[in-house]
Amino acid sequence: MNSYKSSAELKGIAKEQLFGKYGAIIGPSLVLGLITLILSFGPGLVVGTNTVPQLILYFLISFIVSLFAGIFTSGKAFLYLKLTCGQPVSVSDIFYGFQTYPDKALLIQLVLSVVTYVCMIPQMIFNLLINYSQNMVAILFASLFTVIGSAVMIFLMLMLSQSFYLLQDFPQYSAKDLMKMSCRMMKGHKGRLFYINVSFLPLYFLGFFSCCIAFLWLNPYMEMVRVNFYMDLMKNRNSVNLEKQPAGRETLQ
Repeated sequence: MNSYKSSAELKGIAKEQLFGKYGAIIGPSLVLGLITLILSFGPGLVVGTNTVPQLILYFLISFIVSLFAGIFTSGKAFLYLKLTCGQPVSVSDIFYGFQTYPDKALLIQLVLSVVTYVCMIPQMIFNLLINYSQNMVAILFASLFTVIGSAVMIFLMLMLSQSFYLLQDFPQYSAKDLMKMSCRMMKGHKGRLFYINVSFLPLYFLGFFSCCIAFLWLNPYMEMVRVNFYMDLMKNRNSVNLEKQPAGRETLQ
């Protein structure tokens, strides 16, 4: 019989694992935050969004840049899996994705980016209608489809959320197989992860009110909760027909 940990239990485990280790994790967390900031706002510094051609170019550049974020996400997964195994971590772990199967990380991120940008099309239309149209009916329908698109994006992101962790444990599998495994693992658990992510909202507000300084401590905590969610799924992996021993875990032990 499978016994999954509650959100409170996962958070308690994360706090215990981080106790006395914040000094080691703040450095990598800071570097990763700066990289994320550059990747997120870099395209906006290169091209404007005042006209339709500029908006299209902006999203095209953002899409290309987002693919490289997958390599850093792979490194982040590796770093936090090491931390859960009690191993020392360093800034170099963030760049682990460039050394090991960057092609698979790019393919996984390609799917995630396509999902994101396709689901954002209604939002793009909504923004254009707000700026250039006075047709309230069209704006109403665009806003409705924006909500639907956001819901679909969240659903698909939850299904694929374990792909980068699985890449560290099953590096011999293709990107397609890793994403299929993530979908199987998340069957019946999407609500759990959604609840965990929503429960972090007060922490996000705290982080912003502290001029983002608190994120140096909050980000590692939130990431540790998510990686422990993955570990919890793996402990009950027989229910999703995964291998008994993860093939890549020896690299973390």
